[in-house]
Parts: sequence; C-alpha cells; structure tokens
Amino acid sequence: MIRVLLADDQSLVRAGFRALLDAQRDIEVVGEAADGEEAVRGVRELRPDVVLMDIRMPLLDGLAATRQITGEPGLDGVKVVMLTTFELDEYVFEAIRSGASGFLVKDTEPDELVRAVRAVVAGDALLSPGVTRRLIAEFAARSKEPAAADALAHLTEREREVMALVGIGLSNEEIARRLVVSPLTAKTHVSRTMVKLGARDRAQLVVLAYESGLVRPGWLG
Repeated sequence: MIRVLLADDQSLVRAGFRALLDAQRDIEVVGEAADGEEAVRGVRELRPDVVLMDIRMPLLDGLAATRQITGEPGLDGVKVVMLTTFELDEYVFEAIRSGASGFLVKDTEPDELVRAVRAVVAGDALLSPGVTRRLIAEFAARSKEPAAADALAHLTEREREVMALVGIGLSNEEIARRLVVSPLTAKTHVSRTMVKLGARDRAQLVVLAYESGLVRPGWLG
C-alpha cells in the first residue's frame, strides 16, 4: 500500500485528491496539511511514501518544507512531489534543487496523477523529457562554472555515459536504444549511478550531471 500525505492550503484541492487516490486499491491518503509546518510535522509522524506538496502555502512554503523533509536523515525514504498551477512556474527549478522528486500541475488528468504517485515510489522519472530539458536550460542559465568532477571519479565509463544521457532528458527506454542494451540494463546503470553519487532520485541526477560539468548547455539540441 502506497501511503500519501496531501499538503495544500485549499481544502477543496485536498478533498479532490483524497477522493481520487483513496479510490485506488494500492494507494491510501494517511494525512493532510494546510501549511508547510503542518506538512513537516505530518511527515515526521506518519512517515508517508509520497507527499504531494503545494509550492505556495502559509507559515512555511512548500520549498522550505521540502528542504526540511529531504534534509532530515530519518525521512530519506519520503518522496516529495511539488504541485504547481503552471508547468513553467518560477519555483519549479528551486523545487528540484530543494530535493523534490518531481512536480505536477494541479490540473493534470486524474489517471496521470495516480500513475505519477506510483512512478515516484518505484523510483522512475516524474519529469517528461521536455520538462527535463527546460529544467536543464534553467539550470544552465543560473549556474556558474561547473564544479570539479571529483564526485564522478567512482563511476565507470558506461555509468558516466548513462548519466550524461539522463542529463539531457532521455528516458530509460531511449537510453537503451541509444546504447543498444535492454531497458532493464539501462535502468540498472541509472540505479547504480544514483547509489554511487548519493542521488535521491533521477531529478537530482540531472542536476548533478550539470554541476559536475558532465553535461553542458550545447548538448540540448
């Protein structure tokens, strides 16, 4: 059973998400929060698998709440998915940097929301290639010179190659086709790379690919 906590200051939004998610056999909404502080308390108490976190909330906004949750060692198994009104919300970039596993627009189709909750628990990407490329472009525009690539020293050549392909927004299936390997092999390489680098998820792997200089803006095409 996938345990979900809903954090949004609009009760109507929470009610709609709860009705949708509780209708699934494998998903249970275990708690709700109307502000960021309540969200952090709820996560500490309930230890959900996924938090659907609104970015704009009173007392403590979703970004600050996410940083607290993802920065607390005992909560490292909790995945945070940010909720935003617009796909190009100015806070999406900071949400990923804050440790969020991805983001969803609030008007997403119901079945897409359900698939997203299951995907993030499975460790799959919650960012489409198009969204990932926009995220990369935003990171490139804001970043300074790449940091030293010492963090990549423990990666094999194939793992570096796979990380670079993740960094330009390719899915596991696209990576498999590019490298002429099976999707399972591609997924294994991605997983091992994340473990070696201590990345919480695929979104953080994208950021690390840029911070290390492994991926550069000119690769976007």
